[in-house]
Parts: sequence; structure tokens; C-alpha cells
Amino acid sequence: MSQPSVILATASYDHTIRFWEAKSGRCYRTIQYPDSQVNRLEITPDKRFLAAAGNPHIRLFDVNSNSPQPVMSYDSHTNNVMAVGFQCDGNWMYSGSEDGTVKIWDLRAPGCQREYESRAAVNSVVLHPNQTELISGDQNGNIRVWDLTANSCSCELVPEVDTAVRSLTVMWDGSLVVAANNNGTCYVWRLLRGTQTMTNFEPLHKLQAHNGYILKCLLSPEFCDPHRYLATASSDNTVKIWNVDGFTLEKTLIGHTRWVWDCVFSVDGAYLITASSDSTARLWSMSTGEDIKVYGGHHKATICCALHDGAEPATC
Repeated sequence: MSQPSVILATASYDHTIRFWEAKSGRCYRTIQYPDSQVNRLEITPDKRFLAAAGNPHIRLFDVNSNSPQPVMSYDSHTNNVMAVGFQCDGNWMYSGSEDGTVKIWDLRAPGCQREYESRAAVNSVVLHPNQTELISGDQNGNIRVWDLTANSCSCELVPEVDTAVRSLTVMWDGSLVVAANNNGTCYVWRLLRGTQTMTNFEPLHKLQAHNGYILKCLLSPEFCDPHRYLATASSDNTVKIWNVDGFTLEKTLIGHTRWVWDCVFSVDGAYLITASSDSTARLWSMSTGEDIKVYGGHHKATICCALHDGAEPATC
């Protein structure tokens, strides 16, 4: 198989992962995933593999093969894996689970290399662009920074007591972090470098983005600059696009008929892909706010999506 320049994948409660031609909307590959639901999908920086986070395992599939079997399985979590991602040159993977742990996996070696205890179900984990700190958010409302160099928790904060942190996102240059919760609120902090390696959080803004849950928040990528946006996907069936300069509402993306669980920007920030309980994924134009493609084929709720339409990284 020739390597597609755009890799778009979705996963659903129908126990399948589907790969799509982004422009035509055609599904060209379906992987059966009978063991559990898939909570999160992530594509490796080199576009070779797709990680599927399930319960309680993470499976790695070859993007450029028709094999239905995973090339690797990572198995030391004991509950739903809710977050998965990769270090920028793809040497290691991180994950967060409802078992209360954040784990790091060396992709060149078997097993889990490190484990951090959050003491509550972990819903979201993001890697700071400095590649040396992980930020996790959990069901009890805790946000923690895990310093990978010191191998310890360097910072803890609770924006709203007993309100689950559903999603975290960090600006590509490390300047902002946003946490979205079950009350439809986004908390925004500036990230300041202290004299230590610890990242200091300076409160910047509190945004009441939705009346329902926020299921995913996402800041726009580097090549979207000078425009900087925050996307919030919600149980109110919409995605809202906020201008980071002042956090004013730019657009509301209306088209999904049920909860919107996930979203991902194209590499230049010109497009957004969304996944919804209405069983579809959609491609949206950020300039018009219109949906320009509907990816239909799943038979149940589409819970997560992954997109890699950029160049493979030379270095990071």
C-alpha cells in the first residue's frame, strides 16, 4: 500500500476503527475491534502507526497494511485508557487511565517504563511542547504536572473542587494551557517558566463555553498562526470556536445531532474534524464554519478521531 498523505481514522461503539479518504469521504479500511470500545486514537508522528486506547489495553496498528491484527499491545493498565499520545520523535508513548495512573511506554522495548499515581480516574493527558512534562486531568478535578526529568509531580491545582477535568490542551509554543470540565467551563492559564523546571500556572481567563459537558477542548496548531483558536466540543451537539485573543466566540459549528466527543485540527488549522454520537464524523471549514464532508459508515456513536495531514517531523 502506498502511504496516504492524509491519514484520517475514527472509532466507534460499533467496535470498529475506520480509515477514510478525507476528500472523497470513502472508507477504505475497517479494523474490527471486538475486545472493548476505543476511547482514543492517535497517529504516530512518522504516520506509520495508529494507537487505539481501549479497556484496558492500548493496541498499535500498522497504518500502511491491511492486516486486521495489531503489531503491538500494551497491557499494564487495569481500566479504560482515556488518553494516549506520543513524544515528538515517536520514541515513547504516554497514556492515562481510569485506573488512576499515567504511564510512559518506550516503543522500542516491551512493558511500561514509568508510572505516576493520580489517585483518581485520569480523563486527559497532554505533553508539554518541551517534551519533559506531562499534564494530567482527573475525575476529581485535579490537574497535575509530571516532571519527567525529576520523575515526580511538580505542580498540582484544582480549578473547581469535585468537578471532573474532562479535557486538557496546551498551545504549541507552551504559552497557554486550557482545562475543560463537566460544567461547560474552560479554565485558561498562562504557563510561566520558574527558575526551577517547574511550570507555573498564572490564571488568565475563565470561559463559560457551553451549558452542557465539554468533552474535548483543543488549541489550534503552529501553522494556524497568527490566528489562535480554541475549539470546544460539547454534549450540546455543537463545537464552538473561540478566538484566543480575548476568548470571544468566533463560530458555532452546527450539524451534528448528538454529543460531539472529539475534534482535531488539520495541520494548518484551516479545517476541523469532529466525531459524534450521531455515528458520523465531519470535516468543517474554519473560514466558513460549514461542514464540507460527512463520514458516514459507523453504526453506533463515533467517539474519537485522529488526523495526520502534515509532513513527517525531521527533528523535534
